Amino acid sequence: MIIVTGATGQLGRRIVEHLLARVPAEQVGVSVRDPGHPQARTFADRGVRVRRGDFTDTESLAHAFEGASQVLVVSVDKLGEECVKQHRTAIEAAVTAGARRILYTSQMGAGAASHFQACRDHAATEEILRGCGVPFTSLRNGFYAASATRFLGHALETGEILLPADGPVAWTTHADLAEATAAVLADEGRIDGPTPPLTASRALTFDDIAALATEVTGRQFTRSSAPEAAFRDQLMAQGVPEQYADQFLGIFAAARAGEFATTDPTLAALLGREPAGMREVLEEELREVPGEPSSEG
Repeated sequence: MIIVTGATGQLGRRIVEHLLARVPAEQVGVSVRDPGHPQARTFADRGVRVRRGDFTDTESLAHAFEGASQVLVVSVDKLGEECVKQHRTAIEAAVTAGARRILYTSQMGAGAASHFQACRDHAATEEILRGCGVPFTSLRNGFYAASATRFLGHALETGEILLPADGPVAWTTHADLAEATAAVLADEGRIDGPTPPLTASRALTFDDIAALATEVTGRQFTRSSAPEAAFRDQLMAQGVPEQYADQFLGIFAAARAGEFATTDPTLAALLGREPAGMREVLEEELREVPGEPSSEG
């Protein structure tokens, strides 16, 4: 049985949907913190095995991973020591359950010296995988395109994209990454160890995104650089915890260092088509953004 963790999340639920198009439902199990979640109930109604699994509760994972041939560990939304600790618990539970292969949603740029804490956490998790004694696949996903649209923030009202200095990023959609992950799960052992970066075909800066947003909406978007300290203060004023505000700055530092600039054809090969680009993402996200008001009448 193929077990997918985090199956009610933005990435996990899409992976399960694509997996169900490739393998019978009785061969799929999901590990979720809340089996009563509407998405979990929907999967159960389709014949998927739904069990509670919490990365802080080893006993729950033993039950959730029972009978696993493969376990996909979807990375948690924590940072630092707590993040790596939870990943270790999940990996060890998969090994104990007898899984033949463990898969993990890592990120391009994963490395111990990364400017971005999440990438350092991914690197630490990959080291755990290397030492776990079971074949593994680490899916080094491109940076989520949804993050780029969230960073637009007040630009949707003002037309000014005010962010710290950045660098090119291979923004990639959850939908494409989920479909590719399902393809890898359905073809066990297709990729062993860390994958090449799973990215869209272009790496774009926020200057590029401003130009695309202008083309898509017919409204002028401009890119301005915000001092990092002011940007951090702004995030905290909006209720972002201090630790996470610091990590947002790490994203921009990593981008400036070129950590997210690589593009690779592996994702396209897994999909059998070109991945969606930022133009498609912006067309979807900004289609409701009004153009400039008319000066007539």
